Amino acid sequence: MVMKRLLGYLQPHRKALFWAFLLLLLATGADVAGPLLVKVFIDDYLTPATFPVQPLVWLGGGYFGLLIINVVMQYFQQFSFHRIALRVIQQLRLDVFGKVQHLGLSFFDRMPGGGLVSRITNDTEAVKELFVSVLSTFVQNIVLILGIFVSLFLLDVELAAYCLFLLPLIYGLMLAYRRLSHRAYQEVRRKLSELNAKLSEAIQGMNVIQAFRQEKRLQQEFEKTNGEHYRANLKTVHLNGMLLRPAIDLLYVLTIMAVLGFFGVKIEDSAFSIGVLYAFINLLDRLFEPVNQMMQQLSFLQQSLVSASRVFELLDEEELAPAKEGSETPEITEGRIVFNHVTFSYDGRTDVLKDISFTAEPGQTVALVGHTGSGKTSIINLLMRFYPLKQGEITIDGVPLQKFGDQELRKKVGLVLQDPFLFTGTVEENIRLHNPDLTEEDVKETAKFVQADPFIDQLPQGYQEPIGERGATFSSGQRQLLSFARTMALNPKILVLDEATASVDTETEENIQKSLSKMRKGRTTIAIAHRLSTVQDADLILVLHQGEIVERGTHQELLSRKGLYHKMYLLQQGMEKDTAS
Repeated sequence: MVMKRLLGYLQPHRKALFWAFLLLLLATGADVAGPLLVKVFIDDYLTPATFPVQPLVWLGGGYFGLLIINVVMQYFQQFSFHRIALRVIQQLRLDVFGKVQHLGLSFFDRMPGGGLVSRITNDTEAVKELFVSVLSTFVQNIVLILGIFVSLFLLDVELAAYCLFLLPLIYGLMLAYRRLSHRAYQEVRRKLSELNAKLSEAIQGMNVIQAFRQEKRLQQEFEKTNGEHYRANLKTVHLNGMLLRPAIDLLYVLTIMAVLGFFGVKIEDSAFSIGVLYAFINLLDRLFEPVNQMMQQLSFLQQSLVSASRVFELLDEEELAPAKEGSETPEITEGRIVFNHVTFSYDGRTDVLKDISFTAEPGQTVALVGHTGSGKTSIINLLMRFYPLKQGEITIDGVPLQKFGDQELRKKVGLVLQDPFLFTGTVEENIRLHNPDLTEEDVKETAKFVQADPFIDQLPQGYQEPIGERGATFSSGQRQLLSFARTMALNPKILVLDEATASVDTETEENIQKSLSKMRKGRTTIAIAHRLSTVQDADLILVLHQGEIVERGTHQELLSRKGLYHKMYLLQQGMEKDTAS
């Protein structure tokens, strides 16, 4: 099944494959015809000791011509097969990367990042070896073996028929190796994936590892997994040493002994041609060389098939990001948000949101507050349609959330996260995000609007300043300002803020708060807040506790009730006073 799917990628290259096979047949014909010319030379000229010049020149020229044809055809057919293989793997990688872009966040929640990277890189690289080396080697050598058997039958039909018994023996060795090695190579790829996952985790959390002195523990865990990977590889080495070249070499020796024995018996009954014996031994030697090559490639074949099954498992993943339903094309015009009896669970067992209902009118600011794990981020995740909603309903302007197209939803709902993500590129590219509708002036106006222009103008290259991976060379406040600019460049109708000022200093926060006041005008805003001082002017504050809305109202209304919000406010006020003192 896996091989069938892999071969399906060759369908668009049928014409190129035809020419590659034609070149392969020409190269094979030239290769196997050489011993036949040598046989003619031995029987017709060397044995009788007659050496006419002109026939020998033609014979030698023909032999030399076959060598030249073989070399030239081998080059072009190998180039053709490899070019097809590289195009196939290029398409496979595009398919895998494209599929990953459309998987739901729930998939990434349970799939370690390093393991996923391993499938996209290491496993596709192993599949590349299947197309570049393994398949081309098998095709070339199978054609060569068929050509050799044709020549053997031309030399001696009886002995060639006996030699046909070699084919099931060779096939049996290959089948035994494949069955025994399949599980071993599965373990190798799994352990390699675990190694990548641990490596990725260690690199991303290096500051935490060093801060808490976890180097030794991580080293021991990595050493354990690395040892398991070594032992899994060792199993494949044992199989390779037993069933690959040694077994074929033994079969080759037994075959030569049998052929010589056949000619020894035959000489008692009648004379036989020395040229036929030479050609037969020469062709058998050429027969076992491609067999050895194919046996050597079996380990790569098994690795490639295991890797391909992991790649196809990813391509067949059904946990896609929630998508638009229906044929309607509604638009977000007002920004009225309604959560109606929404209950949600990530794992299907524990509800993180329980019967959530509220309305955010157009232009209003609704703040979500509560302790860690109360469900604030889950509300944002559902509003952004990162996860599918199975119980309750969310509407925007009276239209169910699932009815909106991705383009409309992402354009009209702007998101700013607590930990902003920047792409590798320039400052301008991170604000524009390759949006063709934004001019250079639009980018600068947006940066000015969110108070980002002062620090951008101070950069050596301004808006063309390069940004490294995840914006590591910028401060957290600068990254947050750029994420503000990126969001506002789209002029969204709805603004979603996940503690957007948590990573900036007090002075920068004051500037952003002024910008936020302008940004919120005419826009519905849903804001997660840990510092209650940032949402005192919100039109509605929802207090969440263990997935439920336990209080709702304005800042003053909630304080007057002396409930959970009042306790949180007093606690934060006390902490701020202690900090100030």
